[in-house]
Order: sequence, then C-alpha cells, then structure tokens
Amino acid sequence: MQAAFTRTPPVIDGRLDDAAWQEAAVVDDLHMVEPDEYAPPSERSVIYVLYGSDALYFGARFYDSEPGAITARVLRQGDVSFGEDGFSVMLDPFDQGQGGYIFDLNPNGVRSEALYTEVTEEDWDWTGIWRGAAHRDDAGWTAEMAIPFKTLSFDPRNATWGINFTRWLGRRNERFGWVSHNRTQNPAIMGELAGLAGIEPGRGLDVVPALRSGERRERGVAADTFLEPSLDVFYKPTPALTAALTLNTDFSGTTADTREINLTRFDLFFPEQRQFFLSDADIFAFGRIGDENGLPFFSRRIGLSDEGEPVDIDVGGKLTGRVGGFDLGLLGVSQDAVIGPGSSELLVVRAAAHVLAESALGMIVTRGDPEGTRDNSLLGVDFRYLNTRLSADRTVVAAAWYQRTQTDGLEGDDAAFGLSFELPGRRGLQIEGGWKEIQENFYPALGFVNETGVREERLEVGWLWRPTDSFVRSLESKIELERMERIGGGLVSQALELAFFEAENQAADVLEINTRIHREHLTEPFEISDGVVIPAGDYEFTQLCAELATGEHRVLAVVSEACDGEFYEGELLGAAADLVWRPSAHFRLGAGFEWNDVDLPQGEFTTRLARLKADVAFTSTWYWENLLQYDNVSESLGINSILRWVPEAGREALLVVNRVLEDPDGNDRYSSVYREITLKVSYTFRF
Repeated sequence: MQAAFTRTPPVIDGRLDDAAWQEAAVVDDLHMVEPDEYAPPSERSVIYVLYGSDALYFGARFYDSEPGAITARVLRQGDVSFGEDGFSVMLDPFDQGQGGYIFDLNPNGVRSEALYTEVTEEDWDWTGIWRGAAHRDDAGWTAEMAIPFKTLSFDPRNATWGINFTRWLGRRNERFGWVSHNRTQNPAIMGELAGLAGIEPGRGLDVVPALRSGERRERGVAADTFLEPSLDVFYKPTPALTAALTLNTDFSGTTADTREINLTRFDLFFPEQRQFFLSDADIFAFGRIGDENGLPFFSRRIGLSDEGEPVDIDVGGKLTGRVGGFDLGLLGVSQDAVIGPGSSELLVVRAAAHVLAESALGMIVTRGDPEGTRDNSLLGVDFRYLNTRLSADRTVVAAAWYQRTQTDGLEGDDAAFGLSFELPGRRGLQIEGGWKEIQENFYPALGFVNETGVREERLEVGWLWRPTDSFVRSLESKIELERMERIGGGLVSQALELAFFEAENQAADVLEINTRIHREHLTEPFEISDGVVIPAGDYEFTQLCAELATGEHRVLAVVSEACDGEFYEGELLGAAADLVWRPSAHFRLGAGFEWNDVDLPQGEFTTRLARLKADVAFTSTWYWENLLQYDNVSESLGINSILRWVPEAGREALLVVNRVLEDPDGNDRYSSVYREITLKVSYTFRF
C-alpha cells in the first residue's frame, strides 16, 4: 500500500466527514481470519490511511447488518476490550518482522495499546500517547485514530513500515484481517505501508512533572504527611532511540497485584505493571524465558521488596531503541537498599543484532544487588530463532541461551543455560518443549529464580482439530510433561497433564477436562500451612480437573476450574472462579474466589481467597476503580481504590486510597495496619 500525505489532518471525532479522507489510501479487502481463514467476511469494512508530518491517521467505516447488536461494554480508557467489537492497527516501524505496536479502538472510542515483547507475545500494560474516537450510526460504526510519530520508535530513513489491520466482531466471535497466515497476525505477518517521507518527529522531548500529596498511617507509627514532586523526562536523540530520566519516582496510580495462594514450594511470579519499566520492555526480553525460572532481568526486583512493598527510587535512567541493525537497552537506577541502610546502584545493559530473516543474537549484562548486601553481576547471551515461512500452516520458534553470575561469597557452579522450541499451528500437530540447567550458585540479583541446582525438562504434544459447519469451532487433545531434577541426580518434582479434550464453540465458550499426575520428592519437611508439616519423602498423587470459560463478549462472563483428587498422602478438593458482569459500558463488577479444602494425615486446613473489583466509568474520561482482596492465609483485607480523571492521553489526576486491615486472632475483628491517601496530578508536555 502506498502512503498518502495530507497537509490538513482530519479532526479526530470519529465521524469521517473531513475532506482529507477523500485523498487517503483505501483498504477494503479484509478477509476472515477466524473462524474460516480467507473466507469472505460476514460484514464489510473500509479503512482509510493517511500520514502528515507529525502523525499517522487511520479512519474506518465498519458496516453492520445489526447495528443495535454491536458489542461495546468498555468505557474506561486503557481497559482491553477482548471479546467486543473493535478495530486494531498493528505497526512495525522498522519493517523487520520482530516487534512493533498494536493500537486498539472500540465503538465507544476507548483506546488500548500494546507492545510486542516477542513476535507472538503482547504486553497490554504498555501505554502510549495517541488519540482515537468512534461514532455509531444506522449503518454500523466509524473510527478515527491519530498516532503521533513521537509515540513510536522508528528510523526516519526507512520509508516502508510493516502494517496490518484487524476488525473484531464480538457477538459472532469473528475476526477479519488484511494480512494473515495460519489464522495469525503479528509483526512477522504484515503488509507494507510504503512511501513515508517528510516525517518531522519534532524535538522528541516529553516532560512529565507530577505532584503528589497525602497522608500515610501505619500501626504503631505516627502519621506521616507528604508533599512530593516527581519528574519523568523522555527524549529521543534520534527517532529510533528513547532516553528516559525519572527523579523521585512515584507509582501511585499502579493497580495492586492480584493475590494468589501458593500451595507449592516455589516462589510465584507477578507481572510488571509500572509504566516506567513497561516502556520498551521488549528490548530487554531474553531467550524467550518469559516468567520461568532463570530470567536474568526481572524489573520488579527494582523499586519493590520481595513482599511487594515499595522501595524509594531516587533516580533512574533508561536508553532504549534501535541503532542500525541492533536493538539497544540501557537501564540504571539508584534506590534505597532493601536490606539495611544505604543505597543500591543497579545497571542493566541489553543488545541484540537482527540476523537471518526473522531472528536475533543478543547479550545482557546486569550489575548490582537491590538488597544492597553484596556485589553481583551477570553476563548472558541468547539466540532467538523465528521462521514464519516454513510452510503454509506452520511456524518455527526456538531459542538458546547461556548465563553466568559472579557473586561475593559464591564460587563455581554459577551458570544457567537452556534451549526451547515451539511448532505452533492452527490445526494438526502442536509441539512445544524446552530444557534448562540452573546451577547451585547461579544468583541473578536483578532476575527471577525460584530453584537452583536443578535441571528442568518440558514437553507438550497435542493435536488440534477444526471441524467445519459444526457447533464446535476447535477441539484439542494434548499431553504435557514438566520435570525438575537435581543436577547430581534425584527427582525434585514432576507434573504430567493429560488433557482429554479442550473444546471451543462458535461463541468462544471453552470446556476442558484433564487429569494431572504429580510426583514430589521432599528432601526436608515442608510446612504447607501453619502447624501442618509434610515430612520428607517421595509422593505421587493424581487429580481430575474441569475448566469452563465463557466468551468475554457476554454480559456475564465466567472463568472457572474445579479439581478433586489426591494431594501428597491426603486429599484435596479445590475450586476457583472469576465472574465479570458488564450490564452497561458504565459499570463493571468482577468477583473471584479460590477455595481449597486439604485433608492430610498431618492435619486439615482450608484456604480461601476472595476478590471484588468494581469499576464505574462516569464518562470516557472519569472513572473509579475499586479492588478488594481477602485471604485467610494472611488474614488480611486489602483495599485499593483509584478515582481517575484522564482528559486526554498523557494528562491525569487521581485520588488513591490504599488500606490493609488484619485479623491476626481469626475472630473476625479487623484492625487497620496501613492506610495511605494520595492525590496526584501529572501533565505531559510534548516538544
């Protein structure tokens, strides 16, 4: 597609009545991607593409034979509208097929955006500044977007970008696209937007001052009032590079972590939610390790303790982007030490070269220990292989990596290395696996490790059917084996899952029945609950589980699971469910629970976890988010309430209430142990 230039940008009001659209490049040949790839779409779509000196502009007319049935129950900006009607634009400014952006708009004009951290991995917690609007009428709905070049990393010498479009039709669980392969759309599977010239990214400077004021009370500590400024500065020395500086960093608007109850011996992984670290997070991705054991850099190690408590960051700097054929990431932070007085100076360096057609060869270096107790450094190299052109319906994804740490007091056995592969497909054989070794003294102080001195193997094999003209859209059976053993010999744990079937209907409802066979070797007693200690020894137990999830487009959507069977030398009956009720675009009520009844020879106990999330969207710029969480392990109730005003992207005012109440005696008498009320205002100045 040839780019069309405009000197008179359209007004972004969602109505497509500006004269500029008459000169736009037009895309009107979308095809069905789901459920029947390349079939004619059930509804017609027309997309218009323009660019000016400072932004890309997209308009769209989405015809709908049932305009009253358009699904759009999301009104809160940034809330990802999966399962609804929507319009997505995918951009790969470097046209390398290895990364990029997604910008999504629903019929209410709600914006959400994502960053590709891998070709097949999307991070919807990333935010970027852009404008969007939508309008409904008797023919369907229309959409307009303006995406500033300042929001993107790109090479101005590159006149051709990767581009793709998706239309989502929620009530029928259908997806239409411009370019697809094997029912997939990602940076490796895109069309091209050619002829981009005369782009003026400006000075590339964003200055974001913020001021927060409030009061903090902790049990046994005098009340503390505060008035604190903070400053974030983002500068693009080139359009492909972004430098960021943060002073007296504040994360007041970050949503609280979702609680989990852990019945295993291993630490849980919680995702990053803070925007300073999410920006260009794809640059720091390593070896396709994801949230697994052995991750060299995990940004939650910075500015947070192991318990998730904030640690003051005095100053932080980051440089990310592309230089020639290289991806470059540099992060430096000075923060208070997690343990003891003093500060910790932390550094991460990441570089990767694009090789072959779609692959990358890279290295990573980290230095510093957030705990501030000893010197630590890490060096790692990785090769990430991707081939999306293997055959008409097959892709190859693979990775190999090696890391080594150097830590005061730890000598030898300080390496970690691994391999992984995946042959994803939209039908037929599905296979995925990996192997890794994490040596005893491997200590990535800025990474994530939940067990050392082990080897891990993982293999998943399945078969996916896609019936035609059937109530069932897809049916999959698979077997998955995960095994961890000591390097010197001996089992640590093993899980074998037999998924008899996972069936999805045309309305996106999914039912799965599986059985899980566990083997555990405890070298020392394991206290699984207060006063309940499982002795050292070998254990094998089997559980039968059922999972049911309804389509997200429904007014009431449910994700649930129930398991029954053996647990060590006893029994476990467990159930969990998350329900989301969206009666209108203005109100969303989510309720979740997790319950486990455990009966062991050493004792009985029951774990309970409950969540209640209530969001009220007064308008598309005013909304109130509330999250209440309780579990009987900590016997605490957490409250996170945020009243947010976002008149436009990059400008925000919020009132945050965080409170924790505890019932240490278990007598249902809760007392406050922590309360913080914060008012924060931030404003982005773009130059």
